[in-house]
Amino acid sequence: MAVNKKLKEKNSTKKKSKSLFIGSLVALFIAISPYFFYIYNYFPDEPVFETWLFTYESKFNLSIYVTMWLLMGKLIPFLLLILWFFTCKHWWYHIILIPISMYAFQIFSALAQDSNIIDEAEIYWIIPIMLVITPFVYFIRVKLFDKHVLGIDLEAMDAELKQYKEKERLQKEKEEEAKKL
Repeated sequence: MAVNKKLKEKNSTKKKSKSLFIGSLVALFIAISPYFFYIYNYFPDEPVFETWLFTYESKFNLSIYVTMWLLMGKLIPFLLLILWFFTCKHWWYHIILIPISMYAFQIFSALAQDSNIIDEAEIYWIIPIMLVITPFVYFIRVKLFDKHVLGIDLEAMDAELKQYKEKERLQKEKEEEAKKL
């Protein structure tokens, strides 16, 4: 019994230390995120960027520097929103998917570079996402509001209605049997 208790305490300590480690990494990422944004300063102000892995040509901006500035301006908020989505404990966290999708489309648009339109048509791609997510979040809010604010427990009401219907059915059966006699 004492050994079992010690094992549970050890597992609990491991979980706490793992949680503390992950929380520290998240806090560190948030703290240094402004520095990640300024990575664009390390790219050349030329239309072609060559490395031993790949060659990238900026067709629209004609400058890798500007392209990386655009990309970092969208990528950093995108990553912070994703982090917020996965760490949020509020009932409405699904709504964070809307700005996440907006930034995802903007990142794609910034990388596509063959079109001169950046940050203009993404809203039309986000509308279908909003049409799915918003009612879902509203439905959750209504259920939580009914249960915690108004004190309405829908499951208890359903159970009570089932009991009432069962009593009605039994009453009708008894009445029908009484008529037959």
